Amino acid sequence: MYTSTHQMPLFPGTGAVNETGEHNNIVNAPLTAGDDGTQFREALDYAILPRIREFSPDLIIISAGFDAHERDPLGGLRLTELDFAWATRKLIEIADDCCEGRVVSLLEGGYDLEGLARSAAAHVMTLMDY
Repeated sequence: MYTSTHQMPLFPGTGAVNETGEHNNIVNAPLTAGDDGTQFREALDYAILPRIREFSPDLIIISAGFDAHERDPLGGLRLTELDFAWATRKLIEIADDCCEGRVVSLLEGGYDLEGLARSAAAHVMTLMDY
């Protein structure tokens, strides 16, 4: 299963809600430029987290992209490090319930150094709390 929140439309132009994969194992929850933590958390709460829990993974791999941070110059989303910490906590809760806490996190995007540093720190600190 692959799940994603992301700004749309934006490069590369994929990730629409109706793009679900041949086996219905892709869940896209696109956001619009200007969306903030409220819309991000709603997308996770209603579209993504229930599907991950239902899938009951053996391992969760987080592609930790922080280019949705409000300081990032490339996108138009307005997330903060608190939003990323919240999402990390939610994924850890599912990992604890489904796969003995197995989580791998990989750093992806983030192009404002201050926003990237604060977001990555919040993410890692949240991972370390569990």
